[in-house]
Amino acid sequence: MADPKFEIQMLHDRVMVKADPETEERRSNAGIVIPATVKMANRLVWGEVCGVGANARAVKVGDKVLFNPEEQSEVDVQGQVYLVMRERDLHAVATPQTDHGTGLYL
Repeated sequence: MADPKFEIQMLHDRVMVKADPETEERRSNAGIVIPATVKMANRLVWGEVCGVGANARAVKVGDKVLFNPEEQSEVDVQGQVYLVMRERDLHAVATPQTDHGTGLYL
């Protein structure tokens, strides 16, 4: 008999995020190459929201969010690593339409 499949539902204000893959090296605005071995303190990363709980108010599935990956819980689902966090741990949300944004776009 085949194993049943269960759909994952986030609870309360929890958000499940798939972090964007980091490139091996980065370039500064001046063109200086920063190797992957350089550890930058408190570097925030962007990720895509894959699931939200019923009490999450500011994000929805498909939004891009900015967060600190060091302070989050990881979960492995079918070989893909996701991060689970509270909505309040997000620093910014990037959506196609907003009423009170910064004027900056990804």
